[in-house]
Amino acid sequence: MKKHIGSFLLMLILLITMAGCGSMEKEMTEGEKDKEDKIQIGLCFDSFVIERWQRDRDIFVSMAKELGAEVNVQNANGDIEQQRKQIDYFIDKGMDVIAIICIDSNTQSDCVKKAKDAGIKVIAYDRLIRNADVDLYISFDNEMVGNMMGEALVEKGIDGGKVLMLGGSATDSNVPLVEDGFRKVMGAHNVTILDSMHAEGWKAELASAYLDDHMELVTETDAIMCGNDDLASKVVHNLKEKRMAGDILVVGQDADLEACQRIVEGTQVMTVYKPVEKLAQKAAECAVKLAKGEELEGTVSMNDGTYEIPYIGLEPISVNEDNMNEVIIGSGFHLKEDVYLNVPGKMPE
Repeated sequence: MKKHIGSFLLMLILLITMAGCGSMEKEMTEGEKDKEDKIQIGLCFDSFVIERWQRDRDIFVSMAKELGAEVNVQNANGDIEQQRKQIDYFIDKGMDVIAIICIDSNTQSDCVKKAKDAGIKVIAYDRLIRNADVDLYISFDNEMVGNMMGEALVEKGIDGGKVLMLGGSATDSNVPLVEDGFRKVMGAHNVTILDSMHAEGWKAELASAYLDDHMELVTETDAIMCGNDDLASKVVHNLKEKRMAGDILVVGQDADLEACQRIVEGTQVMTVYKPVEKLAQKAAECAVKLAKGEELEGTVSMNDGTYEIPYIGLEPISVNEDNMNEVIIGSGFHLKEDVYLNVPGKMPE
């Protein structure tokens, strides 16, 4: 009798265990299914050399997650071929959407075509990919960025003066737009552009080396337009070594922390703040809508060289010492104590 009872109990335990395993297996399958059902977004960066890209990444990923999507981030480290491989990887993984911060605006159209042929939506993030027929190009109004740089110099009395233009990478589609905007303002105020150069790969040391190699122009110029604040950092450092910092007007863009510090210190006139949180959030929202097949709102048509594509352009903000507290500190972009670290006596209440 005891033997039969023991056998019965053993069978009962085995049945309960098997039922539990079946339940666990079902839960795991459902969990995996939930993951597969999530929208998959590939986000491919040029590099993280430019300070702001890390902000863009964090905000984009956070917003996409809120909207129920997963983001796979890749960093090409400024290598065009590496970026192409990463886009191919996203295609092979069957992403729903790929957002690309391209290194070279002229070399990725075939990658975009391959992705679109695979049924994947493509967003050109911040930088246009030419002749590619992307599903969305989202950026800031880059010609306005150049206008703002020029207008800041005009406010400082550059009329009839001389300026040097030290631009970013020539393969960045935003660079000629910024420079066109700047040149228009300079032309309207009879400012002579002594010379211009482009820093390959946005390498700031190339801007500094240019100054060393063209001292005759540096001593003649009244201002230097820098393609971004990273270039401006090396330029101002170089000018400090020559005891010319503060005498030559310097402008940049991106509102990097060090640039904001230089503005309150008096060695940089202004920077252009591009509220990347708005750009990254909007791009993430659009990515999810594209994945769902929903219509994008607020787009206008723009020609990429071959195709008419949807474009969203956000407005940048010119920042100088007068509105630093309101725009940069007030928005939480940088902390007050960090901006005024080197000049605490100028810190506003």
